[in-house]
Amino acid sequence: QVQLVESGGGLAHSGGSLRLSCAASGLNFNFYSLGWFRRAPGQPREARDGVSCISGKDGQTFYKESVKGRFTVTRDAGRRAVYLQMDNLKPEDSGIYYCAADQTSPSRLCVLGGNDYWGRGTQVTVSS
Repeated sequence: QVQLVESGGGLAHSGGSLRLSCAASGLNFNFYSLGWFRRAPGQPREARDGVSCISGKDGQTFYKESVKGRFTVTRDAGRRAVYLQMDNLKPEDSGIYYCAADQTSPSRLCVLGGNDYWGRGTQVTVSS
C-alpha cells in the first residue's frame, strides 16, 4: 500500500525558511516522480497547484516560475523521501502543501497534476 506522509509545515515570517519532508512507502522510487502541490487558502482541494517536482530515478526537477531561485526540491532514494527547502518565503506561498506521486515526468506531474497518490498535506503560513 502506497503512503505519502508530509511533515515540516508551520509558521514563518516573510523572508524566512521552512523545510518540508515527504516520506514515501510502498512504491518503487525509480518508476515515479514526486512533487509538491499547494492549495491556497480558501481554494477547493481540486485547485492544488504544482510547485516543485522531481524524478525519483534521476533527480530531474521542475519548478513553478514563481518559486524558482527560492525553493529547492531534493530526494533521498535510500530513505524514500522528498524534501522541499523553501527560502525567502512570501505571504503568497501560504497554503496546504501536498506531496504527490505519479508515474510520469516531473514536468507533467507538476503541470498536469498527479493521478496516483497524494498525502494528506501540511499547513504552511507565511506572515508579512
